[in-house]
Amino acid sequence: MEDLTQQDQASPAVRKRVQDSFDRQGLMAHLGARLAHVGPGRVHVVLPASPQVTQQHGYVHAGATSAVADSAGGYAALTLSDESSEVLTVEYKINLLAPAAGHHLEAIGTFLKPGRTLTVCRLEVYGVQSDGVRTLVATGQQTLIRVSATPE
Repeated sequence: MEDLTQQDQASPAVRKRVQDSFDRQGLMAHLGARLAHVGPGRVHVVLPASPQVTQQHGYVHAGATSAVADSAGGYAALTLSDESSEVLTVEYKINLLAPAAGHHLEAIGTFLKPGRTLTVCRLEVYGVQSDGVRTLVATGQQTLIRVSATPE
């Protein structure tokens, strides 16, 4: 994983907001995904490779790969949203570049362009081997819409 310094971290309040939201996602829990980094406009989600997330050839399924990419991008946008708003994915495009293989996948969402209503994020997913060798397995772009935060 990249060496991320303390200054690359979002504030404790933003990290808590993102973690609390992530913890409410049943799909991420079901897949076994976890947040690995929460920075301003940049979030990393790690998905361990396991038989539960593979397809028939033993690679991580494109659906699981896409799901962690979508979450990473959404949370990257959320790190820069005010507390009165949340985000929902409007659309995303993902290109699968190589078989999703490795010890785990690391999805990175990066905030690209803010808007009053729509936000655009870049999506990258890497297959990471046990020795740390990384291969870009998917890349994409995502558009999100700001919505009012719902009271809990």
